Amino acid sequence: MEGCAIDSASAQSAQKPLTRPAPSARDAGAAPASAEVRRIPPGPEEAYRTAEDLLEFMRTHCERYGDIFRTSIYGSNVYVINSPQYLHHVLLGNWRNYARRGQAVKRIALSLGNGLISSNGQTWAKQRRLLQPAFTRPSVRALWDAFLRPTTALAERWKDAARRGASVDVTHDVSHAVLETTLRAIFGDDYERVAPHFSLIAEESRNLSFAQACAQLRSIIAQLAEERRERPRESRDILGMMMLGRDRDSGCPMSAAELACQGITLVIAGHETTASVLNWVWYLLSKHPQVEERLLAEIARLRSFDFESVAGLGYLQQVLEEALRTYPPLWLMTRRALESDYLGEYFVPAGTEIYLSPYLLQRHPRLWESPGSFIPDRFADGHSGEQHALATCPFGAGPRNCIGEFFARTEMQVHLALILKDLRLRFAEAEPAGFVADINLRSRDHFLMRPQMRACISVNPG
Repeated sequence: MEGCAIDSASAQSAQKPLTRPAPSARDAGAAPASAEVRRIPPGPEEAYRTAEDLLEFMRTHCERYGDIFRTSIYGSNVYVINSPQYLHHVLLGNWRNYARRGQAVKRIALSLGNGLISSNGQTWAKQRRLLQPAFTRPSVRALWDAFLRPTTALAERWKDAARRGASVDVTHDVSHAVLETTLRAIFGDDYERVAPHFSLIAEESRNLSFAQACAQLRSIIAQLAEERRERPRESRDILGMMMLGRDRDSGCPMSAAELACQGITLVIAGHETTASVLNWVWYLLSKHPQVEERLLAEIARLRSFDFESVAGLGYLQQVLEEALRTYPPLWLMTRRALESDYLGEYFVPAGTEIYLSPYLLQRHPRLWESPGSFIPDRFADGHSGEQHALATCPFGAGPRNCIGEFFARTEMQVHLALILKDLRLRFAEAEPAGFVADINLRSRDHFLMRPQMRACISVNPG
């Protein structure tokens, strides 16, 4: 959700890991001994061209120059960073100096307004405080039915296809199921009323007409909020939780316009990232049946299908962690330095934009053995501590990490555990799937798979 969507060039990206380990960063925020030394990172003379694949451009030059290089992207002076130490300084150590600004954020604001993703400073801090209660563990637990209903309906449609020997469009079906979950969680009993207006969000195009449509959707949310205030009722959905919030300084609730801005931000970001990850997980499981069998064995041990039981599926969490490492939906994060700073020995002039790619970091050969392979046991107890804490950051990190991370993880766990107990999906294509580094890291083509029934496991969906 917050931090879960970013605008970038759309192009097919080759799946090639970095091959040249770069020198490790020292304390990333420490200035050199002489404050007069203002060393600038190396980098290519040629600027990034919009016709190029941005992820491939960054990968190529990380390979050539190491964990930090200077370049020009979209006409701005940019430092591309690719080490946990540098990320720690930008996202945690000196995070207040690195704001969400630049061309990418402007494009987000065009569609979503000045919500949690595009705001900064005190405005952002106020918004974060007001939204946080809607994403606590008890609040997410209260949304159990919103997770369960769309996934159960999807499982039934795929079972029907299995009985008929038909294929299913996993990419399409998962996208629509996740959108329904997102809308039910946010709007609760008003889902049936608002859902028809939001169907376009499951489509892949993002252009000016999409921005105009988002403006109309904000109006629908604002109207709904006004009606709820006129006829108050207890609602444990996310919109209801947001409406209960009060600013700690003024004591005022969010206005209808503010609720609309945050609502559309949560819909867009919450849908796109989760749908992208689940799409990749089904592909990865089809290519690694031994992983699927271990998952099935773990699910078979469930005595009931409830919030706490699903949350305790340890191997399922490992599979999700490895899928997020391999195909992070948030493949690019950007920041802008408000004041001059240092990243290790390199001077960062005020106004410099910082580009960092979880995709590149999470496939860095200095950090990961066989980085292009899908190995969930990397995240088994006793192994995950071997990596730097920021060797993975699929939901961002620091104060501006994704506010909906726990919600998204819960949704993905429910989706996979509920469907896997009855079905397996088989993908016939032998060639590895290509991807597009667009708003999120999505598959280049839809995954058309054939569902197959398995012996039903006796689990009570409580």
